[in-house]
Amino acid sequence: MGEIDDAIERADREAFTKAPPKTLKGQIGFLIKQFGSAKAVAAQIGVTADSVNRYRRGARKHARADVAAKIDNAVKARWQPLVRKRRQKQAATTGGITVETRARFGYTSSAGSTDDGRFRRLTVHLPAAYAQQLFDARDAGASDQQMRGIIAEGFKEVYFQDGGSRAMGLSDVEINDIDYLDLDY
Repeated sequence: MGEIDDAIERADREAFTKAPPKTLKGQIGFLIKQFGSAKAVAAQIGVTADSVNRYRRGARKHARADVAAKIDNAVKARWQPLVRKRRQKQAATTGGITVETRARFGYTSSAGSTDDGRFRRLTVHLPAAYAQQLFDARDAGASDQQMRGIIAEGFKEVYFQDGGSRAMGLSDVEINDIDYLDLDY
């Protein structure tokens, strides 16, 4: 997963209205309901079906650290899908998406101005159209670089050109060397 995918996952997790199960037994019970069988859960997390059944019964109270991380990720990825979809739909239709980042921005501009990339810390609210493009690209399996391009295009329009009131000679904006990137919607 890339930086943009991770940021979308974090934003989705912040949308939980109810905390996911914390105990190993509760997490395994939830996953069995999602996948339909202990065998399917075992295939997903990389253990045997017998181990999954021991976790479910409470015979094993703790999983190895690597298995526990896989279980936790599987639960969080499937927890409250309707809440996630509703928030994403709202962001893509009316609300938009807020991007906070510290990264090196470079751009191509008209003669006489500097186009040297430099680090900037920006928090910019992008319109719903960019949120829709970002979610569509992610669902289509776009690369992190392609999703960066969508965010860079939004920054160009909203931040650098201020909705068409300045920097009209600016043609390309690139995001490089991301220090951190966070999304909220």
